[in-house]
Amino acid sequence: MVELCSIASGSNGNCYYIGNQRDAVLVDAGISARQILSRMKLQGLDYHKIKAIFISHEHSDHAVGARVLSKKLFVPVYLTSRTFSGMYGSQKPYAPKYFLPGDVIDIGTIRIHTFLKNHDAAEPCSFRIEYNGINVGVFTDIGSACDNVRQHLAKCHALFLETNYDDTMLREGRYPWPLKKRILSDHGHLSNDQAFDLLKNHSGHQLQVVFLSHLSAENNTPEKAFTRFTELHEKFYIRMTSRHAPAEVFKLGPQTIQGKLF
Repeated sequence: MVELCSIASGSNGNCYYIGNQRDAVLVDAGISARQILSRMKLQGLDYHKIKAIFISHEHSDHAVGARVLSKKLFVPVYLTSRTFSGMYGSQKPYAPKYFLPGDVIDIGTIRIHTFLKNHDAAEPCSFRIEYNGINVGVFTDIGSACDNVRQHLAKCHALFLETNYDDTMLREGRYPWPLKKRILSDHGHLSNDQAFDLLKNHSGHQLQVVFLSHLSAENNTPEKAFTRFTELHEKFYIRMTSRHAPAEVFKLGPQTIQGKLF
């Protein structure tokens, strides 16, 4: 059985839990260590299971809590050396463990597949987490979906997928044009429309549940994101994440892979 939970997801902080009965990892720690532990407790998740923290890139909404959390839990922080160099000094973990994009890392019973993606960071990576034949993807902060993203998506049974902005809201909103241009670029973020096309055209037959993630507070709404995926509601179990609270703890086991979850 694999448990997955969005501890926090949004432009102000991101953290995702993936674990089994024995081991767990966190992908990103973009809120405070205290908030992460409090939200895990709220959802009945045991922090003693956490064996490692993986950081996708150096932006604070993905890394601000890693240093303190790793010290509290006595667990390593995995990131690339370029990501470490790009972090604020006060956020750098004390004893980082470096990986190269494309490395496969075993953490207890869990295997983490790392790969490069397109984003405006030093060496941005996403992750596919594998246990007992079940694959969970954490795909956020993606300007455009490269071959790496498409290839790993095709193997996922569950997915945290970025739906950062509604195109109309962003273009007509109050952000200055240089910031809009950055978000719209191939190294910015995925829109609702781009995420929909990616999911519709490149997901594998085994994909069953998708958590719409990393929504902008300014340029998107949960209702707009969820409605954009109406066409796929009968094919996938579509759920929302939140910046304000942890999402539900979702459980995937071998029996759910053989048939429908719902």
